[in-house]
Amino acid sequence: MARLGIAFSGGPTPAEIVDSIKLAEELGYESAWVAEGHGGDQFATLAAAAAQTSRIGLGTGITSVFVRTIPTIAMAAASVDDISGGRFILGIGSSHKVQVEGEHGVAYTKPLTRTREAVAAIRTLLCDHTLRYEGETFRIERFDLWFSPKRPPPPVYLSAVFPKMTELTGEIADGLILTRSTLATGAAARRSLAQGAARAGRDPATIAVTTLLPSAVADTRAEALAVLRPGLGFYLGFFPRYNRLLAEAGFAEECAEIAAAFARGDRDGAVRATTDAMIDATSIAGTPAQCRERIERTGNRASSCQSSAPMRAVPAPRRGSRR
Repeated sequence: MARLGIAFSGGPTPAEIVDSIKLAEELGYESAWVAEGHGGDQFATLAAAAAQTSRIGLGTGITSVFVRTIPTIAMAAASVDDISGGRFILGIGSSHKVQVEGEHGVAYTKPLTRTREAVAAIRTLLCDHTLRYEGETFRIERFDLWFSPKRPPPPVYLSAVFPKMTELTGEIADGLILTRSTLATGAAARRSLAQGAARAGRDPATIAVTTLLPSAVADTRAEALAVLRPGLGFYLGFFPRYNRLLAEAGFAEECAEIAAAFARGDRDGAVRATTDAMIDATSIAGTPAQCRERIERTGNRASSCQSSAPMRAVPAPRRGSRR
């Protein structure tokens, strides 16, 4: 069985997420991950969870390298790591142009370079406590960290959708975060990860691979699918990268229909075009027994792939799902 965590992405309040993480620790989950988007400040939520737990790993899934300054990300990561006693994982990524510019009013340029420079600068600041940085995407004249972290920089995982960012992960990161992935896209990601690792002279077996699997548990499979359908329809309509990812995974016609519906403002049409097969390819939905069997089967298949590290199945509960 693959290592199992739980992730939160909208729906519960920050206090509810903290309570859920406490329960997840009691139930034996290895890690808990908090997204941001519109759901509240992830570092504040994770710090609260850190203060009320003792074993479970805690991670951002993900924080954007564009919408916070680099010293702010570093300080937040070091703070949660300190409060948790070294249980924190910094999951970062470039996010999406439609979010960064449309929702935050920040220019979105050179995402690969920005991510590479952010990782280097964060590690430098947390190791040396002082940062001077002259890069292509940002410049720091001087920033001093006024406390000494208890350990070296926490592990850094990068979120990647396509080969270039996945290869960068292989070069510089401790782990990879996949989102809306299928087993087929996961296998391709492992190949890109190994290529990047080879360029840097690294052993790909040292790089963890994590996949976020949206999940819904209900009394019937139909109810669970209905919970996940609007979210997947929105992702495929709003985010061009995810639309392309699923199109390349064998759903080209469906993705084109969803994109066209979303472009004309027909969100209901985009949801209707989101098929059960698309949900099954990227998510876990069903009764408790069906979800348990799917998690075990998915984890075992992922772990048996010719790969560099165990893939972690991380179900992300959706609003409206039932325990």
